[in-house]
Amino acid sequence: MDKSPLFPDRRLHDPNMVKLKTYMVTTISREFNLVAADMNERNAALQEEITKVYEQTGVRLPEDLRKQLFQEILDDMVGYGPIQTLLEESEISEVMVNRPKQVYIERQGKLMETNVTFEDDDHVMRIIDRIISPLGRRVDADSPMVDARLPDGSRVNAVIPPVAIDGPNLTIRKFTKDKLTDDQLLEFGTLTRTMADFLCACVQGRLNIVVSGGTGSGKTTLLNVLSGFIPENERVVTIEDSAELRLAQKHVVRMEARPPNIDGRGEVTIRDMVRNALRMRPDRIIVGECRGGEALDMLQAMNTGHDGSLTTLHANSPRDALSRLETMVLMAGMELPLKVIRQQIASAVDLIVHQSRLKNGPRKITAISEVCGMEGDTIVMTDIFKFEQTGVSPEGDVVGNFHPTGIRPMFSPRLEAVGYKLGAELFSTRIATPSPSGHHR
Repeated sequence: MDKSPLFPDRRLHDPNMVKLKTYMVTTISREFNLVAADMNERNAALQEEITKVYEQTGVRLPEDLRKQLFQEILDDMVGYGPIQTLLEESEISEVMVNRPKQVYIERQGKLMETNVTFEDDDHVMRIIDRIISPLGRRVDADSPMVDARLPDGSRVNAVIPPVAIDGPNLTIRKFTKDKLTDDQLLEFGTLTRTMADFLCACVQGRLNIVVSGGTGSGKTTLLNVLSGFIPENERVVTIEDSAELRLAQKHVVRMEARPPNIDGRGEVTIRDMVRNALRMRPDRIIVGECRGGEALDMLQAMNTGHDGSLTTLHANSPRDALSRLETMVLMAGMELPLKVIRQQIASAVDLIVHQSRLKNGPRKITAISEVCGMEGDTIVMTDIFKFEQTGVSPEGDVVGNFHPTGIRPMFSPRLEAVGYKLGAELFSTRIATPSPSGHHR
């Protein structure tokens, strides 16, 4: 029998085992004070209490089962319950609790169901409260959705009834401790060396860049990599909903949005911070993700001397990214004519880097597109690099090639000013670089 975290011992699901565990947790909770200055001391004392209560029951379990029971009780009382072991496994990037008996994970880009289960809806609710209470957040019938960040940077989203029809659900996107580099993205097959060098030159040439893509496509990871190309001597202000960016530069000011408190006051939005950042003498502004009216403030910043700014947004293609920007500017409530909005976008944004998550999980940059200006009422775009699918492998993985389109970007002089010479290979459409198989990220 597989005893991995994905497939825990089925004997623990036996009704008698569930009763034993419930009794022990109830007894320990009543008699043991979980508050202790030192976490290690608290856990050691709790281990002793678990052993004492277990011996009082007179039950004698096989040693392997007893150890698993003890660990489950420990996880329930000071950890995150049944999903604690999933959160500790480095290869798992996301944990999704749909309902008590249905827990999914994402591992190396692939979704899979586990045998990890909760006892019931109340058990899920206890773990949700355990996660969000120390963060000063709440979730109840009046406020049934919560979005928060764990101390380690992981993102947490919980939805409970009446909004969640089938019972409370929980999604945790784990924070990657090791910051990825462009070399690792090359290894994973996300892009080619020519594309990486080109993007490095675009960042150092102070182009305004928008990273677009769907949910889970790796936008924030790519934004982290691009930010690594920013020169050390520049002042960078980062603005995020949940702080995930980890810049290596020394001169960085990080800001994070703040939700309203229980009384509905104290909210600090992305838009508030973008406006404030303009007074902080930034060389560059990095907005983790544009979702609403802050897009207008970001465009105005890009148009008023803050070249080299970076942001991400949800979109299905580079062209769709422009439409999304238009919609978000309208959300600012300024009632600008559509042509004026498009002129703002065309003059502010230089480059759109679109990343996609392909079948079976691999992330790839599928387009690098220049925003060239306006023709009439339409924003003109040209692709500099494209990824073209050529087939599917026997394992179901997408097979394809990266290739330049042969179009010389209009901002070429800015790249040459920072020492990047646009070589002939960049404009030879006959050169196609096979996508490395890499790992799924």
